[in-house]
Amino acid sequence: MSQEKQRLIIDAARLYYDSDFSQQEIATQLGISRPTVSRLLQQAKELGYVRIEIIDPLEDNQELARKLKKKYNLQTVEVCFSPIDDYNEVTQIITKKAADVLVDIVHDGDIVGVTWGTTMYHIATKLNKKSVKGVEVIQLNGGISYSKTNTYASETVHLFAEAFNTVPRYLPLPIIFDNPQVKQMVESDRHIGRLIELGKRSNVAIFTVGTVKKDALLFRVGYLNGKEEEDLQTHAVGDICSRFFTKEGQIYSKLLNSRTIGLELDELRSKEKSILVAGGEKKTDSIHGALVGKYANILITDQFTAKRLLEQTVLSN
Repeated sequence: MSQEKQRLIIDAARLYYDSDFSQQEIATQLGISRPTVSRLLQQAKELGYVRIEIIDPLEDNQELARKLKKKYNLQTVEVCFSPIDDYNEVTQIITKKAADVLVDIVHDGDIVGVTWGTTMYHIATKLNKKSVKGVEVIQLNGGISYSKTNTYASETVHLFAEAFNTVPRYLPLPIIFDNPQVKQMVESDRHIGRLIELGKRSNVAIFTVGTVKKDALLFRVGYLNGKEEEDLQTHAVGDICSRFFTKEGQIYSKLLNSRTIGLELDELRSKEKSILVAGGEKKTDSIHGALVGKYANILITDQFTAKRLLEQTVLSN
């Protein structure tokens, strides 16, 4: 092939791929026909002058999901594509996916256990209505706040119940009691006992993880004193259903746990569908601890968090 022909092929390729010229514009620029431009561009690929690489974020995410599923022995992993590693952006994306997944999962007669918080509220607002019969929606943990901070507990349960054509079952109680004796007395009430038992019988549980950062929602609702918060920040990595756990997935502070009302964490392990929805750098350690503790069998997260989770070390027992 002559150097003149090679130069024509390269010029056509540069105009097309680098300068975004149309084939007709290239033909006019080079004084050739449009079919000739098409042949030149094809030759550019065949001769290796042009390499086209397609980056499919969904394909990469499928591989991340496969690795996470294997690492944490999960039933299902959904890794959602987020254009940026920003907590608010990630939250919007993973909560939309969670809402879609939940609508697919819930069927007639299911009992759906729901926690509270901003992530859960975002899921609730994105749920599409599904025509099902005999579904129960139950709040898994207390949600009454002593402060002006909104936990979105009642709004979340209401929206979940509305989506599945049922009546919301609230747990209208404080999150954490001052002492275990008071909590036990409240739990002994037969009406409260029925609600807690319904939560235990739920076959679908959906929840997120809280952090132990200073701005954590559970630290802002007025139940813990400064010493307790400092202690949790030192030794725990997060909470589910207001129950704190360590990086090894073990309950931290049996005393605090005995003051907390609602579903026990080990009861999540026996759920048919135990769905953890969480993402973002600040929640990575919390998610890891929850997965090590086997509290979820379904994970919905983003690709940035997925990569960070794969870098975490799982200590053998």
